[in-house]
Amino acid sequence: MPLRGLAKAKNFTLGPTAPMKTFTENIHIQTKESNNFRNSGKSHKLTNNIQNENLFRYESKIKSDFDEIVPTLKEIAQIQHQEDFINKAQKISRKNLGIDLPLHVLDKSWVKPLDMRALYAWCAFKQHEKLSDNFFNNDPLEGAAGSRDAEDFEKFLLDCGIHLLDITPCSDGRLAHSVAYVMRIPFSTVRRRSHAGALFDIENTVNRWVKTEHKRYRENVPNEAHKDTRYLKVVTYHFSSVDPLHQGCAAHGSNDELAAAEGRNKLYAFKEAVENSFCCGASVDLMLIGLDTDTDSLKIHLSTSDGGIDLDKTISTLEIYNSTINFSKEDAEREICQTISKQSSKDKLSGLEKFTYKLIINNISQIDYVKSFHNGSYEDIGHAERFIGVGIGFKEVHLRNLTYFAHLDTVEEGAPDLDVGVKIFSGLNVSQDLPIPVVIRFDYSGKVPGAKERAINDCERVNNAISIRYKNLVDQGLLHTCSTIRDRDNIHSAQIIGMSLDKKTEEAH
Repeated sequence: MPLRGLAKAKNFTLGPTAPMKTFTENIHIQTKESNNFRNSGKSHKLTNNIQNENLFRYESKIKSDFDEIVPTLKEIAQIQHQEDFINKAQKISRKNLGIDLPLHVLDKSWVKPLDMRALYAWCAFKQHEKLSDNFFNNDPLEGAAGSRDAEDFEKFLLDCGIHLLDITPCSDGRLAHSVAYVMRIPFSTVRRRSHAGALFDIENTVNRWVKTEHKRYRENVPNEAHKDTRYLKVVTYHFSSVDPLHQGCAAHGSNDELAAAEGRNKLYAFKEAVENSFCCGASVDLMLIGLDTDTDSLKIHLSTSDGGIDLDKTISTLEIYNSTINFSKEDAEREICQTISKQSSKDKLSGLEKFTYKLIINNISQIDYVKSFHNGSYEDIGHAERFIGVGIGFKEVHLRNLTYFAHLDTVEEGAPDLDVGVKIFSGLNVSQDLPIPVVIRFDYSGKVPGAKERAINDCERVNNAISIRYKNLVDQGLLHTCSTIRDRDNIHSAQIIGMSLDKKTEEAH
């Protein structure tokens, strides 16, 4: 049952309302007034400032690698007719981007204008490759399996009565950081599958539940099957406090009430599917969370009297932040405990109340992160993703507005998610005469014979389907693909197996 005991929380607030009319030219002025941070020059006593500094360094480095692509290509474009152009271009690219450019593209610059669209897509794909290598080789977010943070959080989940945490955020790139940043959860301890509108696939999630329970029965992992723990399914929808009419969830027409209601419907359907198929004792716990994509604050929905999810009553982490900004650490912790339960000490919390307490504490650090490094609200309140990620995988992507996700097995199945992504990038890139970079990914288990070959075939199948569905863009060089695979049983980065930019071999006649 969702958030047992929280229905009587004393400081709940109303959930996100339907969009209100705003005026775009005054957006950021309104932001400062509406978010109204108290004592804006100081951080909260519960904030982990050292962690914030580390996370900001990582975010800044990765995003700068992508954002340097256009200035670098502009610099290269100016010298394409100079002597020794290829060596000069490679020198600039290595210095600015840390990558080599494709020789078969550069080599044609003497007979026709340089194909800047191809170079742009190539650079985006190679920057993703660098990101993946760094993520799996160095664990910059300190959340890999076996890390101290991951092991501690797994123990914490079991203490809360949770044996698996399954989170579905919207595939919007503004939620890509919701696990590692917004909620500060070690990425390896969570099952994350993003879907447009956070409308997850019920059958797929039931199958995941079955696998989880089977592993408990057969291997006692993560705990014994007779232990009284639950599978926690979380839906994270989003809304905009700055421009709710235009910058809410595209899949729901920026209608915040609809986004919350549809998320709840999916949760209810999943729970009913499990209980109808495996009896009432096999129940799961549910949680509905709203994320403000401008401030990264959360609205955690409370329970109704009959154990359902209340769409109107929420706990606002931003309100908690503001009301406790001048409190000591101990007083702030006590206030949060009393907000979510009748207890005055965190040591007396249990179950989902204990988990909710942890989310609130963690999110306070993220609110300060946005406050310190982004002046309280992100400048890019809308979409600013750098590439589309298609398929199954992308465990390495945990940065806001870096990637639009379209999790799918087939293009036909995932067409709604992918179409939304292409529409977004038509505004971001195509309108600027730049191509849409699409990274295709299929992870596989190296323990299963033939799995790698099947993953390669899946990439080829999806790549062909994308080429057909978006033929007009592909023919103009306005959509390029990069196919990648990764063995999820090993700590290895993604492997590029092919690009639409690869040199075409001449056919013999």
